Amino acid sequence: MSSEPRSAEPVDILLVEDNPGDIRLTKEAFKDGQIVNTLHVVEDGVEALDFLFQRNDYADAPRPDLVLLDLNLPRKNGDEVLEELHENPDRRRIPVIVLTSSEAEMDVVKSYELCASGYLTKPVDPIEFIDMIQELERFWLSIMRLPTDTDLD
Repeated sequence: MSSEPRSAEPVDILLVEDNPGDIRLTKEAFKDGQIVNTLHVVEDGVEALDFLFQRNDYADAPRPDLVLLDLNLPRKNGDEVLEELHENPDRRRIPVIVLTSSEAEMDVVKSYELCASGYLTKPVDPIEFIDMIQELERFWLSIMRLPTDTDLD
């Protein structure tokens, strides 16, 4: 664990979510949080992979410090995104938290088999959802040590 909190530097977070309500709630939760961050949003699995691999419209995208990934996405689902990340030695180091409405045990198991860093089920209640995002922020961005670009050389 790092002795210096990450809050000193801005954190890039990639949210991969196609539900406008969940996007809005996530933005609100991070805005109210205590970590300086930039929240990037893409709405399907193809865009997510383009962002993560800095392709097409995302050639200048920053490497995210953390990815929040829904499983039920158009074009490519979350499992396909996890699989492609896992196959790439450089990109597999980016922490990916599955953030989904699915409570199915097979989805949990498959996500971890594909090297997800965590699996969270979205609460239905908006206040609980915001609380969960803020707890996630505190844990992953304050307590955990995330890899930096210099750790990857």
